[in-house]
Amino acid sequence: MAKQCPMMKAKVQSDHPCFGGDHSKAGRIHLPVAPGCNIKCGFCERKFDCANESRPGVTSRVLTPAQGVERVRLVKAHMEKAGGAQLKVVGIAGPGDPLANPKTFETFTLVREAFPEMTLCLSTNGLRLPEMLDKLLEADIHSLTVTINALTPETGAKITEWIRLDGQRLSGEEAAQILLRQQLKGVEMAARAGLMVKINHVYIPGVNDHETLELAVKVRELGASMMNIIPVIPIGLFQDIEPPSEAVMEMVRNQAELILSQARHCKQCRADAAGVVGRDIDLEALHAQAV
Repeated sequence: MAKQCPMMKAKVQSDHPCFGGDHSKAGRIHLPVAPGCNIKCGFCERKFDCANESRPGVTSRVLTPAQGVERVRLVKAHMEKAGGAQLKVVGIAGPGDPLANPKTFETFTLVREAFPEMTLCLSTNGLRLPEMLDKLLEADIHSLTVTINALTPETGAKITEWIRLDGQRLSGEEAAQILLRQQLKGVEMAARAGLMVKINHVYIPGVNDHETLELAVKVRELGASMMNIIPVIPIGLFQDIEPPSEAVMEMVRNQAELILSQARHCKQCRADAAGVVGRDIDLEALHAQAV
């Protein structure tokens, strides 16, 4: 049972550029230490990587926890030397699901020991969130992002190809219903426990667009503090889909903002992104200089 306290105040103050912090001054780093994933999203493709490609699930290499700490050290020193924005946030967002990888928490422990001043964050699909919440609290995670792409099993089954839970691989509406139940339960538990919770929502025209605003209402009721509606990238099952225009995304975000605060500067970052949002550091070049 997660350690919940209805009276606990959410961690509303944040340097996190994805949670209302000044992204021109606060840098962040994603540590790609979590390769395994327990669900298969139709819009996720991790079979190839291009250094110039910015999308979730992509990394040039997977790091060990110790290598992750060294990367934090390297990027922090680089940003301090350059002046301007400083490294404030260390997050784990993949390339798989952090809660499906034990090395996630080993990494957070090492980072906290080496850099106690850093804000820690995590992004998850939410399937294991309820059972793992205590570990998140013990790791002193400040900010949590949960990706929820549907509000009904019918729609979820069109987006999520399968889930893996307790050694079983499930698909269809059964899988989508389990995933949705876990996501909503986890969001409520995390918000009650005092975490800042943001909902990522991949907007797919003709597939889940009719549930976007209702989802905003639902997660607001559960305690989420922010929502990030992002356009689908046409890959995987949706490789032939026409992505929504900037005008459509602006309209949808404006409507959703009447319900819940919206993040508008998301760049759909890689699992190994580092630096200021929109101006990522060339990690390969940085590593080469350090050798």
